[in-house]
Amino acid sequence: MPRATGPEPVRHLASQRYFDRRFGRDTVKVQPGEYYVSADGEAIVTVLGSCVSACIRDVRIGIGGMNHFMLPGAGGDAGVSSASARYGVFAMEVLINHLLKLGARREHLEAKVFGGGRVVASMTTSDVGARNARFVREYLALEHIPLVASDLLDECSRKVVFFPATGRVLVKRTMRAVADADLVREQLYQRRLQSEPVDGEVELFPPGPAGGCA
Repeated sequence: MPRATGPEPVRHLASQRYFDRRFGRDTVKVQPGEYYVSADGEAIVTVLGSCVSACIRDVRIGIGGMNHFMLPGAGGDAGVSSASARYGVFAMEVLINHLLKLGARREHLEAKVFGGGRVVASMTTSDVGARNARFVREYLALEHIPLVASDLLDECSRKVVFFPATGRVLVKRTMRAVADADLVREQLYQRRLQSEPVDGEVELFPPGPAGGCA
């Protein structure tokens, strides 16, 4: 599977947890640059502007997770082999590898992807949302992970709630005239990525054997 050389961008396991009375279950909120994997029936939620989230699960055992990532830079190649794509590659790898460690098998994985909206003024000129959307589609195709549902692009932000045990996803679209706290976090995340060196090169390897990572 894709591997990146050079300094790794920081990836964090989400820790913001609360009980959602609407759904009657514990819920974990994933912020920009974070991911979370659940095997305990939890819900996973995030709010997306130009960022993209992949919801990936093993359809046989109901283990799944979500990431929330963005490619840095202002335009250029957004393909899986580009230098800036190392951020997306690590976001996808850390999620998939965690799933495999919990017993998921690669041949049973499926994905649903969301985000890539043109909602943050500082990101519209580089069309970073479209680059994020293109990257995640190419990555999943390269890894032979079926993309079974998506809601990408457009001029809206999205609240996404993922139920890994069943694969159900709820999406609420919002047209934002003023950025709320979640989109402000996304702007700060973008600025941090732009301040980091993007000097790693992504070296492509064939997918690893089922049930493990190469």
